[in-house]
Formats: sequence, structure tokens, C-alpha cells
Amino acid sequence: MLCKPLKALRTPLAACLAAAFAAWGPSADARVTRIIIDRPATPLAQGPTEPIAYETITGRAFGELDPMDSHNSIITDITLAPRNGNGMVEYIASFFIVKPVDMSKSSRLMWHDVPNRGGRITISSDLRTQGDIGLSSAWQGDNAGASDASPATRVPADAASPTPVAPSTNEWVKVPVLTGVTGMILGRIINRSGMNGQPLNVMGNPIPYFPAADQSGATLTTHTKETVNGQITVGEVIPNSDWKFCAAGQTFATATPPTTLPVNLCLKNGYDATRLYQLVYNAKDPYVLGAGTAAFRDVGSFFRYASAAEGNMLAGKIDKAIIRGSSQSGNFTRHLIFLGMNEDEAGRIVHDGAWPLIAGRRVANNSRWGMPDGVLELYQMGSEGPQWWHSFPDRTRNIHPGGILDRCNITHTCPKIIETFGGAEVFALKMTPSWVGTDPKNDIPVPDNVRRYYLPSSTHGGGNGAMTQSPSPTGAGCPGNNWGTGVLRANPVPATALVNRMRVALREWVLNGTEPPPSVWPRMSGANAARTLVEGNKTAMGFPSGIPQIKDWDSVFLPENFAFPILDYDWGADYDHFNASGNPTNVPPPIGPVVKVMVPKVDADGNELGGVPTVLRDAPLGTYLGWNITSSGFHAGQVCNYVGGMVPFAIKKADRQAGDPRPSLEERYGTHKGYVDAVKAAASNAACQGYLLAGCRPALATTGLRSCSKQRTATCCVTTIGWCRRTPTFGSALTRTA
Repeated sequence: MLCKPLKALRTPLAACLAAAFAAWGPSADARVTRIIIDRPATPLAQGPTEPIAYETITGRAFGELDPMDSHNSIITDITLAPRNGNGMVEYIASFFIVKPVDMSKSSRLMWHDVPNRGGRITISSDLRTQGDIGLSSAWQGDNAGASDASPATRVPADAASPTPVAPSTNEWVKVPVLTGVTGMILGRIINRSGMNGQPLNVMGNPIPYFPAADQSGATLTTHTKETVNGQITVGEVIPNSDWKFCAAGQTFATATPPTTLPVNLCLKNGYDATRLYQLVYNAKDPYVLGAGTAAFRDVGSFFRYASAAEGNMLAGKIDKAIIRGSSQSGNFTRHLIFLGMNEDEAGRIVHDGAWPLIAGRRVANNSRWGMPDGVLELYQMGSEGPQWWHSFPDRTRNIHPGGILDRCNITHTCPKIIETFGGAEVFALKMTPSWVGTDPKNDIPVPDNVRRYYLPSSTHGGGNGAMTQSPSPTGAGCPGNNWGTGVLRANPVPATALVNRMRVALREWVLNGTEPPPSVWPRMSGANAARTLVEGNKTAMGFPSGIPQIKDWDSVFLPENFAFPILDYDWGADYDHFNASGNPTNVPPPIGPVVKVMVPKVDADGNELGGVPTVLRDAPLGTYLGWNITSSGFHAGQVCNYVGGMVPFAIKKADRQAGDPRPSLEERYGTHKGYVDAVKAAASNAACQGYLLAGCRPALATTGLRSCSKQRTATCCVTTIGWCRRTPTFGSALTRTA
């Protein structure tokens, strides 16, 4: 049963789920039915500190889904998909295993890694040192590789071969296709010029659907301006006689229909770089994308539970499993849990732990014409439905209450969850509604099985960790569909230390029940000093005036330029706005209410408050931002998609620009030794609170203190975490005393 409440209705989720569960019968024999090994056990290079020899195995899993099983009924179009002779819907998924050669040395913990746009994953050296097992398997079924050199999620021609083939280097899943089905979709081309055709891309990869033969209803429109909060200025409608679909390198005069991705668009009069081109066109042959989500579930379940007789080379060797994904694949991790797919068709839990890193939403992988590569630029899906863990109202969008954990709570299959993210996820990836809802008045409680850690003033995925006052002056590159370059330098605040700590924390929590450190993130409630989540404007944030470069672009703080909000799209009556499933028929969708996005307050330097203690935040060399400013092109002056920036402090007081309120390094630290001492204190504070791997015991051993509660500024933990082995550099103006 598939409950699909219309947006205007308020069908209670509990009633929907109760009806679905009442329809359950005994599970059919749908599962991974066959394993083919394309590259048998191959030795993995062993590092000098790795005591356990490892090997890799590459293969394909053939599986089938029962479209009538309620575990699969949430999958859009599953009942329309082609079936085999047993009435099942089939898929083929690639996988890659990293395991000890001698499985008696295994920890019996499997990390099930979610590929990001098809990228294969090998577990890190520290996990191999402990005997953990790695599984990388496919989920994204849109077959959208850009080229043989960049296959992304492209499905190889020999995917269905019943015998071993040369293994691919990417992860892919072959899902059913609704051949002959057509529908209107949207593609956009930004910051392009010249007479050559330009690709219809989504986040650098081709839009994965080919044009249908009939384009009589297509419309090509130009936009002269778009704001962050969804205000659009339309230019002109280009006649259908003045554009053609074409292949790479062609012009309007030489255009022929493309036979491989990407699909390019050729214009009779060429492109004007000051305009955005938006094409609504008729596409054909949609994928049943949700079958890829089920394939990921089934492959994980197979290697955890299946027998050796069924082809499972890990049979009887897995006690616990953790799903882990970063950015797009972190969004998928949240998506899989929301759909109830942490439970397999036999009713068993698939993953005991889950770690969505830098993931601010869910992924568009369960709707017709879905584009999982989307990053929430205008008209891209991903924020529909509840983004919070607990069941909670959605008043602004008029959707019934719900939460990501609703389904797994009913079946007792919720994992232990650690989520880590930073500033860029707030300002461009619409993170904070998952903390406070769509009508922000209070913090949403974090469930007992969830821990949340916010890395303040950080870019997407963290920076390079350079301890320097003068990183490259070149503006950071802005991700997205040819977005451009940022005004500000790249943000160096690293995520590595927090990620390393939380990898250990999640592992210990899943294996031994050891509680992780307390959650830390900006909140609206609490004592006055703890209220660090505010409205996204300069005044509420307390952002200082006069900071070089930023003061020249002060309009960035206006609502039309700053902190991407969630836009309440109406995708039509055939789309389920709660579950983000079904068929979107309004293209482009009307934009309803704008969901307010809250942001962290900042200190007098412009650095964020309310996150975990980190060295560069607490011993700064500049202002570190979770946002940047687009320097030129169509989006000039707006937040530069999901990338952070940095504005260095002056070295000496005399170097400070007029109006810069931030003390220089000389005024703050005096000498180079003064800065080294500040770094030691910051590192000690983070370690002794439990947010660095060094922990409290090395701190006490170094300082002689008897209690962690007394440890605040003493110089401990430094050699353990390695900060002393990096020489902070301000420039030659400061006296180097250490």
C-alpha cells in the first residue's frame, strides 16, 4: 500500500502507516538472488602500521523486489515496473568489499559506505588496523556518467553478463525503466556564452533523461535575475524554431540529435552569459529510482545475513553494521532511514549505526524524473517533507506532522545516529529547519538514539587545515552548475579532527554501547548565552561592520542574497509532498511560502558561536565563514552556493585597514609563542571535552591535574593530536620565539 496524501490534505502519518502494516503478509522470496565475482580476492597494499593483511573483492549483486511487499510499496512506480517470470522487479548492483584475508582477525563490524555520485569507497587505514570490514555498494540508478573517463553512475554495457567481466571503477545500479513513458522536466544553463551548444547538467553531471520525440509543448525561457528567496525576473521566451537538442561540440547549424549523454542545447543566436536559460521539455523513459534504494538495503542485508551457500563470502562474520555517507550520500542515508528501508524484507535491522556527514536534507531518489545529483539550486528537489528526526509539525507548508524516524520507530529498526556538519550546510544546504522546523520558535528535541555535532565557521566538508594567516588570495571555487568564483579566500577550518573523533565514537557506541560526547549545536532556547541560533540577517547575527572585502559587498546580508531558504514548491496533485515521491507534474512548480532558515550568531570577529570547540575557531587567524560571495556572473553578490570563506586578520595594528574592528595578530597574541600557547589551550579544551581523539587522560598526564572539569586552558594533549608538528605562520612581522 502506498499512502500518498495530497499537499492540501493532512492525512495523519500514523493512520497511513497503520494501514500499510495491516496489509503485510509473509514476505515473498524477494532478495539478492545471485552474486557474480568480477575480480576475486586481490591483496590491498598494507601500510607500515597496519598489522592485518587485507584484500578486496569486486562484483555484482542480482536481486529482485516484490512490488506487493509493503517494504517496497513506498517505491514510486514499482507497480508499473517490468517484472520477471516470478512477478518480481529486478535490479543489478555493483559492490566492493574490503576485508581481512584472515577473517578470524575481523572485528565483525561492517561499514556500509554510500557512494557519492558513484565514487567507490575503501575503508580507511585506522579501521583496517582494527579489523573492520568495508562494503561499498550502489544506490543511484540514473545512469548519468559524463564520459568513460568520468563514469559517475553510468551502468556498463555488460552489466547483466552472467559470467565475470572486467569490473568497473565506479558503483552503479541498473534499475527498471518505464519504457515509453513521457513527462515534462526542467533543465537550466547558467553563465555560458558563445555559439556552441551547452550541456543540460545537474551539479556537473548530465541530466539523466533523453528528450522525447514530441517537443511541441516545450518552452525555453530566459531569466535576467533570480534571488535566493525565489523571486524571478523573466526575460523572453525563445521560439522553439530557434533551438535544437544537439551533441557536444555542435552549433545550431550542425545540430544532430544526441545519442549519448550529455544532451546539449544549441541556440540559433547563441548564448548571452548575463542570462539564465530554462528549458521545460518532454522527456522519456524514467527510471524507477527507488529500486536503487532497495538494492542498497538488500545488498547490505545480504552480506550481513545470507549464508555461504547463497554466495556470501562474509557469511557468519558480521555482527554489526554502520551505514555512512557524506554530502549527497549523507542525504541518502537520511532518505533510506525515512523510507523505512533500514529494515529488510524479512523484518531485520540492516544497519545498527548511521552517520550522515555534512548532509542537510534528503535526496531526490524516489520520484519520477528524480535527479539525485541536485544540490538545491532553484527548482531542485530535496527538502520536501520532514527533515527532522522526531515527529514534529510542519505548519508553514501545511503538511501533516512526521519525522525521519517514524517508520523505523514502529518496527524497532532505528540505528544509533551521529550527524556532523558545519556552516556551509546552514547557509546554502538549508540545514537548520531540521533543528527547529519550518516555523522556527523552539528547538526540536534530539532523540535518544541521535547525537549532533556542529563544526562552527566551516566550509562544506572542511578546509585544508592550513595554520596560516595568509592562504592563497584566490577566491574559493563555488560548486554547482557553473556557479563561478567566490570573492573570499577558501576557508581552511578542517573537519578532520571532528570526523576522526566521531568515527571512533560511533564505532564504540555501536559495538560496546559507550556513550558519545554530548551533542553540541546552535540552539534557540536555553540560557541567554546559549541562545546562538537567530534569524539570518546581519543585525540578529551580530555580524561586525567594516571587515575588509565583506564591507564592499554588505548587500550580501539582504534576504534576496543570503542564507538559502527552503522554497515550498507545489509539484502537483500526483506528487506526495510528505514522502517526496510520486510524479511531479507542475514544471516549473509554483513557489509558495518561503521557509525561514536560522543561522548561528557570531562573535566580535565574525566567527560562529554554538558549535564544538575547535582550534582555528578558538585560536583564530582570521574570520572564518560558512558562506562566500559570488564574485561575478549571473549570481554576483549572492551567497556562493555551499562554500565557505576567510578574511585574514592584519598581522600588526598598523596594518589594519580603516574601519576593520578586528584586533591584529600582534594585538591578540603578542608573539608567535603567544599564538602557539593559544593553539595549545584551544586543543586542550577540545580534547578534554571529548571532541578530539586525545581525550582527557593525555591532558591530565601532561598537566598533572586530577580532574577533567578543572582542565580549561592548560597546555595538554598537544603532541598527541599533532598540532605542535604544524608551524602556524603569520608572516615575518612577528617575533618567532618557539
